[in-house]
Formats: sequence, C-alpha cells, structure tokens
Amino acid sequence: MKIFFDENMPFAREFFSDFGELTAFAGRTLTTEQVAEADVLLVRSITEVNQSLLAANNKLQFVGTATIGVDHIDQHYLRQRGINFSAAPGCNAISVAEYVLSSLVVLAERYQLVLQDLTVGIIGAGNTGSRLSEKLDAIGVNYLLCDPLLAQNDNDQREFVALEQALACDVISLHVPKTTSGDYPTYHLLNEQRLSQLSSKQILINACRGEVTDNQALLKMKQRGHGVKLVLDVWENEPQILTELISYCEITTAHIAGYSLEGKARGTEMLYQALSRLLNKPVEKSLTDFLPDSGISHIEINQGFDEILLNQLVKMVYDVRRDDALFRQQIGHQQETALAFDLLRKTYPARREFSSVNVSSNQQHQSAFAHRLGFGNLR
Repeated sequence: MKIFFDENMPFAREFFSDFGELTAFAGRTLTTEQVAEADVLLVRSITEVNQSLLAANNKLQFVGTATIGVDHIDQHYLRQRGINFSAAPGCNAISVAEYVLSSLVVLAERYQLVLQDLTVGIIGAGNTGSRLSEKLDAIGVNYLLCDPLLAQNDNDQREFVALEQALACDVISLHVPKTTSGDYPTYHLLNEQRLSQLSSKQILINACRGEVTDNQALLKMKQRGHGVKLVLDVWENEPQILTELISYCEITTAHIAGYSLEGKARGTEMLYQALSRLLNKPVEKSLTDFLPDSGISHIEINQGFDEILLNQLVKMVYDVRRDDALFRQQIGHQQETALAFDLLRKTYPARREFSSVNVSSNQQHQSAFAHRLGFGNLR
C-alpha cells in the first residue's frame, strides 16, 4: 500500500509506518503525477483534492484531511469514485480556543481592559466555539452563542442568539466553516454592510476561514479611520493575502491558530484511527505514545486568581505576540508574499497546549480554576 502524506503532518510516519510505503509531499504544490500511484492520500487544508488532482489515479482507496475544514475536498467526486473519506473534526479546537484566549489577554493588557467586564459573541458553536466557551466559563467571562444550525437541534440545550446580537458584543470571535450555499452561507458573512455596523470599541477575531470576512471591505473601513480592533489569523486568497491590511491589525498571524503540536497531531491520529477501521486493523497507537515532554512541566500557584495570574499562566505556555512578530517580520520583508506565508506555516515553531503543563496549588480552588482552563493536574 502506497501512502502519500503532507510533510507538515506531525507523527505521520510513526502512525502509518505499519500500513505500507510512505511518501511525503509539499501540500501547496502537489501534482496529478505525484499521486498517480497513491492508495491513500492524507492532506491538510492547503491541498485541493478534486477530479483534476486525481485524474491519473485509478487505485485510490482513502482520502483523509487532518483538518476540521473540508471545503478543499470535493466530497461529491470522491463518492462518485467510491473513495472513502475522513476528516478530523475538532482536532485543533482547543488550540484555536487558546489562540483566542491569548489574544484577549494581550489586548486586555494593551488597552487596560478587564476581561470579566466584556461579553464575547461566539459565532459558530461547534467544536471550536464550544471549547472557547468552556475556557471563558473558567475565567468568568460572559459570552453569547450564535449558531442557527445548532439552534435548530432539539438535542442542543444551549441558549443561542441572533447574529445581530452576537455582532453587538464587545468581542466577536468567528468559528464557522466556509460555506457558499444552504440556508446560512458563511462566505462574506461579515460583508461591508455588517462591518459598517461595528463600533470602534469592539474587537473582531477571525480564526476560522479568511473568506468569512470581506477583507477589501475591512481594509476600506480601517483606511477611513474606523477603530475596531482586529485579530486576523486567516485571510482571503491565502497565501496571496491582502498585505495592506496587516498594519491595521492588532494581531496578525499566518493561519496558525490551530497549529499547536497537539492540535495538528490529533488530526494525524484521527486519520490513523479512520484508516485502521477501514482496513479492519486494530488501533494500537495513540498520540500519547509520541508527544514529547513540555519545556515547562509544572507550575505551582501561590496566589489568588486575578488578571495578573491569568496573564502569566497563558503567556507562559503560549504568547500570541511571538507569532504576530514573526508574521510582520517575514511578510513585511519578503517580496513574494505567498512564499513567505507558506514558509511561516511550514517552519512554525513548536507550540504546546495548556494541557501539557501541570498546575498545582496549596489552595484547592486555585488548582480547580487552572484545570477548568485546560491545564494538567498532577496526580
């Protein structure tokens, strides 16, 4: 069996070495000829899997994407061909939620905001939006959920609000897939009209898909002096992004919100489990077999919870300003934006999630706060 996998999938060789011959490829430049002999194709979001890519392949059995998004996969074509498909829903949800939290901590410090005084409008309450709401619960920050599809689900007992209510919150955090059809398309969900309704006091965070926000409309609005604070991890037309927008953002990154080591590796693990089921093979490996120890293994809390402690805990594990600085340096000094954007993703420095660090305290309620936030627990 010939297995082709994106070179940026961590632990792919460890997980799939028992299945057959492994070949790594660059996701952005994968060609029809390269995958002509593939039995299994494992990709990430930058690879379009469609009839054009698979035109020379008549033996493919399985396509997997180690991502939560699937808009880069022509699932209809795969069904026509009888090719099995699997994604990795929720694999990097925690990573994205921690990116948002780090951004909020940074902006709260920068503008002397009290997080507990803010309300966050979470647009998209699936895996990622849910993980974000759990972390906001842990630190006592109010939020409103907006998700018209889940609101129609009788089994979901959460309270949902209309889009207009979510867009009126102090912070707007976007966590929807990119869709262009159906009752609730998300392409340019924040179009010129909706963007114009935002106030200068609001914070807008997009860590889902670039096309959810009209970047040209956003640029024009900022050029006119609108004060809305922007955190952009995703951009329209990646990797050929609208560079003029960078200087108007508080935090800018190269679509890496979900790029924690755990977030990326969970995607690999989920595809390993899916292929094992397809081939009727036992699932004998798990992510814990391969994850290295964190650089910081244990933190002991000796003070009560406040904004300073939250700031220290979050930044100790992940300070989003590092990625913002790398982005501005590389994109700003490279003539070829697309190459620089992809290079940032390919060479992204190791980043761990809160769970990789154990937190203890002589005060039980302080340990409980940290554990609700997602930090590990020494047993």
